[in-house]
Amino acid sequence: MKTQIKNYHPLIFGIRDMLIDLPGPSSISYIWNWGSILGFILIIQLVTGLILASHYNSRVYLAFSSVIHIIKDVNFGWMLRVIHLNGASIFFIFIYVHIARGMLFSSFKSIYVWSSGTVILFVLIGTAFIGYVLPWGQMSFWGATVITNLVSAIPYIGRIIVEWLWGGFSVRGATLRRFFILHFLLPFILSFIIIIHLISLHILGSNNPLGLNSNWDKIPFHNYFSLKDLIRIIIFFLFLIFIRFIYSYMMRDPENFNPANPLNTPIHIQPEWYFLFAYAILRSIPNKLGGVIALLISILIIIILPFKKKLMLSSKFNFFQKFYFWNFSSLFIILTWIGANPVEYPFETIGQLISLFYFLFLLSI
Repeated sequence: MKTQIKNYHPLIFGIRDMLIDLPGPSSISYIWNWGSILGFILIIQLVTGLILASHYNSRVYLAFSSVIHIIKDVNFGWMLRVIHLNGASIFFIFIYVHIARGMLFSSFKSIYVWSSGTVILFVLIGTAFIGYVLPWGQMSFWGATVITNLVSAIPYIGRIIVEWLWGGFSVRGATLRRFFILHFLLPFILSFIIIIHLISLHILGSNNPLGLNSNWDKIPFHNYFSLKDLIRIIIFFLFLIFIRFIYSYMMRDPENFNPANPLNTPIHIQPEWYFLFAYAILRSIPNKLGGVIALLISILIIIILPFKKKLMLSSKFNFFQKFYFWNFSSLFIILTWIGANPVEYPFETIGQLISLFYFLFLLSI
């Protein structure tokens, strides 16, 4: 038996160690399954994205028409389009829950795992934003104009960078082609970072609800945790089918059903729902550069959590830490709601107050 094991390829050893023999704490529950579901969603997004890219035309006058062509003329194009569209929103729902679980159970004590996860979030946001521009609808065009123009807030070189991103003096065909190339490449870069994230996790091991070092109470990944993951993936797949056939476009802005028109500005320009919390913080600060800095910090600030050495146990069993966490989660939801409303009283005032509390709670969590 030993001689047979020695003849195995090193890659087989790696797969066996990561997917079969990986020891995990016996006390972890279904709350630890979000990572595997996110991996499944990523595979769906990669497959559907590659097929859609083969029918997409990145020319500015044909982009919107090519999306209509995919929906109407390509075999099962309507299904691939809606799965890819809703998959992005569902990806962010689960990744926010995944981060929330890490914050509540103090998973951020693993510095390398948490830091690589923060990089994944940042790359994912960039990938999703670029993908939102590609259909070249009204909100896609104006969202790209507003968000890319934020780079001009950088002193001295901001305007030069913006013109380089645009390929001219406004969002145009060159912008769309560059965004299409980036949206094609970034998912593969994202996959590479996710592999690093998984390797870091499997080297250090998963934490548990108690937040204790329980090396003496671990069981193999297969078949105890793999079956749990499989059940969750099946449930998610059924949920995805339900969204696809019943509420196909509930996560899409109605304004994006109109082709891009540079001469007609929408009444209320806003990004997709998963960016609304950062968008609300951005517009709550009167200074443009200050708003951009606050937007970036609102996403990257979670990277400081591993350096809070005082939290040695799970925050779930600490009343004050749990109080901070749930209040912070409520602030996140309120900011998302504020970002979907126009910049006027009382939404503007509420947004400024909630933005202040957002940073205070995250620093003290």
